Amino acid sequence: MNFRNSFLLVAVLMLMNISCIARPKPKVLIFCKTAGFHHESIAVGIPAIIKLGKENNFDVDTTTNSSNFNADNLKQYAAVIFLSTTGDVLNNEQQAAFEQYIRAGHGFVGVHAATDTEYDWPWYGGLVGAYFKSHPAKQQEAKLDVVNRDFAATKHLPATWRRLDEWYNYKWIAPDLQVLIKIDEGSYTGGENGDNHPMSWYHKYDGGRAFYTALGHTDASYAEPLYLKHLLGGIQYAINNK
Repeated sequence: MNFRNSFLLVAVLMLMNISCIARPKPKVLIFCKTAGFHHESIAVGIPAIIKLGKENNFDVDTTTNSSNFNADNLKQYAAVIFLSTTGDVLNNEQQAAFEQYIRAGHGFVGVHAATDTEYDWPWYGGLVGAYFKSHPAKQQEAKLDVVNRDFAATKHLPATWRRLDEWYNYKWIAPDLQVLIKIDEGSYTGGENGDNHPMSWYHKYDGGRAFYTALGHTDASYAEPLYLKHLLGGIQYAINNK
């Protein structure tokens, strides 16, 4: 190899190294404000997601402060996670900033009670994909049918997944969702959505990406390897890593 070729090779390797160093890790924001019921599992969900980030090359910030929903702050995040939020958590100005953020191509992850949030904001309903109606009086083990195993959040799951959780019924479900998991209402009592009763889905929405899982009410969920990998796959989709 002559001097010129050696020089070019070294230059290319240096540029590749600089490129790798300069590329920052993606960052996600966990938003866990509650204006209604407060899920105790939020307290264990936050460190579990932080741990997922450390193990999978993304950084995690957390907040209950709605004022963080402004254009200057949101632009640093690849995705925002609504971790069991409830009720009306953003004012009109903050809602507009979040809409702009999603339209700029960013991602959203909704966990469990994210569907029990912002009933008077139709755009958000379309983003999260459904609105909560009710749940059975007690947590039950139920049979989940994993109907799409070609997606990051479900490719590790068995075709039939039995687990204990709080199972949501919905008053409204968006028609254009890419459903990942359905629940078999014959496997527990209190289901109200019939044969089409989704528990997790994803879709492209208004320029961005959205993933939702109804799972995650229980503290035990955040120590459950199958659930954590399910949640991780959704986060990776939202930050556009999968």
